[in-house]
Amino acid sequence: MTMAADLLRDPEWLAHRYVESDDAFRFLRLERKAHEAAPFLTDDYLGSCAQGGDVAAEQCLGLTGDVPLHFLFHSAFCGSTLLVRALDVAGVSMGLSEPQVLNDVVGFRRRGADPRAVARMADIATRLIGRPFGQGEAVIVKPSNVVNPLAPLLMALRPKAQAVFLHAPLETFLVSVANKGLHCRIWVRELLAGYLREGVAEGMGFTAEDHFLHSDLQVAAIGWLAQHRLFAALAERVGPRLASLDADRMIADPQTAIAAVAAHYGLSLDPAAVAAKANFSRHSKSGDSYSAERRAEDYARVRAAHGEEIGMVASWAEAVAKAAGIGLAAPNSLVQA
Repeated sequence: MTMAADLLRDPEWLAHRYVESDDAFRFLRLERKAHEAAPFLTDDYLGSCAQGGDVAAEQCLGLTGDVPLHFLFHSAFCGSTLLVRALDVAGVSMGLSEPQVLNDVVGFRRRGADPRAVARMADIATRLIGRPFGQGEAVIVKPSNVVNPLAPLLMALRPKAQAVFLHAPLETFLVSVANKGLHCRIWVRELLAGYLREGVAEGMGFTAEDHFLHSDLQVAAIGWLAQHRLFAALAERVGPRLASLDADRMIADPQTAIAAVAAHYGLSLDPAAVAAKANFSRHSKSGDSYSAERRAEDYARVRAAHGEEIGMVASWAEAVAKAAGIGLAAPNSLVQA
């Protein structure tokens, strides 16, 4: 096994999992160029990576927390993987897509861990994933949606971090769920179940039994509303450190969106680098050829098949939002209409 000091020194040794029984973090070897091939930094995609061993949490605390780390939170189905990949610019920044170790923090909390132990674990995890890949580089971390309830804690632990909330508009989000089929419909129910456990989907006038009777798209809409309420409250707490970006606007004009996000993070991207990264011509998950035109065609097909249901649920969700005092517009928009 690789020596602990070597694992902590080299960011290409990814802090992948928290080993709760040993209070240690497990490391996998993932070279910088390999990140592009893994849509998410999860077990499903990293099973063939070399293992470096475990490092005790107390030893990991020796790393500085004063690192150039920023967050890209997202609502799902909004091009977040495309955006975090666009922020992989050697000499400027590196993007990490949904590191499993942050999901482990969520699991630790949901199993009833003491809040102080959760904060300690999240502190160590962000120190580890925030290690710069190159001199002067920042690290942009895109957490999974299940991590969103931890956003206030993460922003408090890393007070120099900036954050972006990338979100699909409600109707676009519902179209995406309908488009992705049964697997996605199950996923939105799992997401809401977790949000209910975290207490971030309460106060909308429904019981857990009510959600069981809701349609899949209604459940998806409640999860969407919970996220918007969460990030609106966070923006009130941290002010301009948190900005938002509409995914439809990003897809329509990726060059402007990338430049705005880079500026928010304080990244020095020259116009040529922005233009090179703004060519969203590949599907973020499959790697197949894709385009804004193809996306529009796919969504038009879904609207033709499910338009009535989508429209009804969107109107219902707007009424729920109004009754619960939830704004549909995300805070501190980076790109205006």
